[in-house]
Amino acid sequence: MKGTINTCASVNLRKKPMKNGRSSLYLDYYPAVRNPQTMKMTRREFLGFYIYDKPKNAVERDYNEEMLMKAELIRCQRQSAIINEEFGFTDKYKQMMNALDYFRNIAKKKGDKYEFVYAHFEKFVHGKCTFGDINVDLCKKFSEYLNTAHSLRHNKQKI
Repeated sequence: MKGTINTCASVNLRKKPMKNGRSSLYLDYYPAVRNPQTMKMTRREFLGFYIYDKPKNAVERDYNEEMLMKAELIRCQRQSAIINEEFGFTDKYKQMMNALDYFRNIAKKKGDKYEFVYAHFEKFVHGKCTFGDINVDLCKKFSEYLNTAHSLRHNKQKI
């Protein structure tokens, strides 16, 4: 791929010292990436993991080692997700995310019609649906379901 410019972000595991003799672990993105919840650009993602700066015994050393391994696993997953998105690959972690939670949040913002469709979709998928489950076939079957479905409030009335 001669002449293409790669903009792949780097994801580094870093620690921020705290006052209590521990350090907080976080991921440092370069360049900044968009936070999917807030939609704002960010350079840091704090993991909520803390390690001892100067472990006093084997238990604290083992704890640090375990937390660092978990943090490194998350770093690798984030790096993989960025690469997949940049080059158009399917990201398996995003596919495993709950699509119903996403749909419910959108429906609440959009109003009654969306909430009505959400309620029927949740019933149609029996309360479980990931982004990986959504495909053309599922959409066609849901459309057919809506054409024959009964109201959720009045069981004998069609929608």
